[in-house]
Amino acid sequence: MREIVFDTETTGLDPASGDRVIEIACVELFNLMPTGREFHAYFNPQRDVPEASIAIHGLTESFLADKPLFADSIDDLLAFFGDARLVAHNAEFDMKFLQAEWKAASRPPLGVDVVDTLPLARRKFPGSPASLDALCRRFAIDLSGREKHGALIDTRLLAQVYLELMGGKEPGLALATDPAKSAAAIASVTRQPRSPRAHSPSEAELAAHAEHMKSLTEPLWLQ
Repeated sequence: MREIVFDTETTGLDPASGDRVIEIACVELFNLMPTGREFHAYFNPQRDVPEASIAIHGLTESFLADKPLFADSIDDLLAFFGDARLVAHNAEFDMKFLQAEWKAASRPPLGVDVVDTLPLARRKFPGSPASLDALCRRFAIDLSGREKHGALIDTRLLAQVYLELMGGKEPGLALATDPAKSAAAIASVTRQPRSPRAHSPSEAELAAHAEHMKSLTEPLWLQ
């Protein structure tokens, strides 16, 4: 099963008030395991980036000034999505922004299946913190490289969290990160055929069985 884990960084909290997507990152999964394929891009929002947002993700107007517009990357993003199911943490937030960018680019609404790992984590661990940081600590996932919120590192972390939320790694599954390699590994397994088994009793076995039946008194099947 192919899925795309993704995350966005934005200029603020509400696209209805003019906030825009300034970064998106996607990690491809096959049967819950990363394949190594990723999509990552920064965008010029054509507006200011508030200091409060810069404090979270570190993306400034000067850094984004020479980056492409989101609308210019929609086709590349759609091609990467394909027909995969999307996975995000607090997906309502990210999808709200994606739909706003699709609308701004005069595109029809994005129609995809989405898994939200936030309610998934809350159902699995009721009453416990369910932020990405908290889930990484719960599953002993290394957070040392996460100094600020960044779409790419957050997406890679979420891919690990999602695997754990869905039951964790099966033995040997960590090696199967490439669909082609997985298929090849399965195809390489050969089974040794068993020798034919005799299904009919011999004459001696039939005679022994008949003698044994004579020794039974009041068998249940005759009552």
